[in-house]
Amino acid sequence: MEDSSTTHKNKKPSFFRRFKDQAFYQAMIWPSVILMILFNFIPMYGLIIAFKNYTVLDTIGGAPWVGFEYFQEFFKDPLFWTVIKNTFGIAFFKMLIGFPGAIVLAVLINEVANLHFKKFIQTISYLPHFLSWVILGGMVIMWLSDTGFLNSLLMDLKVISKPIEFMADPNKYWAIAVLSDFWKEVGWGTILYLASMTAIDPSLYEAAKIDGATKWQQIIHITIPGIRQMIALNLILSIGGLLGSNLDQTLVLQNSLNYASSEVLNSYVFKMGIKQGNFSYATAVGIFVSVVSLILIVLSRWGTRKISDKSVF
Repeated sequence: MEDSSTTHKNKKPSFFRRFKDQAFYQAMIWPSVILMILFNFIPMYGLIIAFKNYTVLDTIGGAPWVGFEYFQEFFKDPLFWTVIKNTFGIAFFKMLIGFPGAIVLAVLINEVANLHFKKFIQTISYLPHFLSWVILGGMVIMWLSDTGFLNSLLMDLKVISKPIEFMADPNKYWAIAVLSDFWKEVGWGTILYLASMTAIDPSLYEAAKIDGATKWQQIIHITIPGIRQMIALNLILSIGGLLGSNLDQTLVLQNSLNYASSEVLNSYVFKMGIKQGNFSYATAVGIFVSVVSLILIVLSRWGTRKISDKSVF
């Protein structure tokens, strides 16, 4: 017969007892949970205005229902395909260049032997991330102007005979947006990869050197597999944010001449909701973006199983 003292020891502590035992940790996490509930979950009630004819003179509950009217209006909007094309096109090329670019830069930084030079390179590559698009966008516009650095350089080298209208040409906007975003974010994207590389066992590199592996072979067979989980995680996050083209960048670099190539979903929602006050329509477009982003996350999570041995989350 089982001893009563043993039964008492095996009894699972109550919720309140466990909460009391973890009081210190609970005190750290609950303020964040409360803020998340207040600013992330409670405001979700406002999403119903996408299905209502809401104005600032109405309450959310009192506004009349219109069903999917605003969704249909968005799909029939002449700008619909233009905005979708720009959003996916710019985001795709940003990811095509920026995603592998961060991995390559992280590997190159990791291979730098001189510690002081390594820290210098890291600092220089991180710096643009901490500057706003108001600053960086102004620099890009200044460099690409008729009398800017790039036109002056090309004319001095006799490559062109007259200045190129970079910011006025819609056909050049995608390249400008992609390259300027790469310049701003590629260094910041290396942080997680560099952190993952520090966890790789150094004995693996020593064994590879003894076996005669070249530096390239060490990178391919040790470094890249060692950060595979982080690559998979960043891939999921990147694909999930595919529709979230940078609003700040668009508002700074956009002008009336490149509008046809620069208008993306975020800037479209901003103008319809904030500038024109059509909150129901803007919310409907926002819900559309969120649903598509969720689908992309699910698909990307399935696809990363081909990269990683186990699911990232």
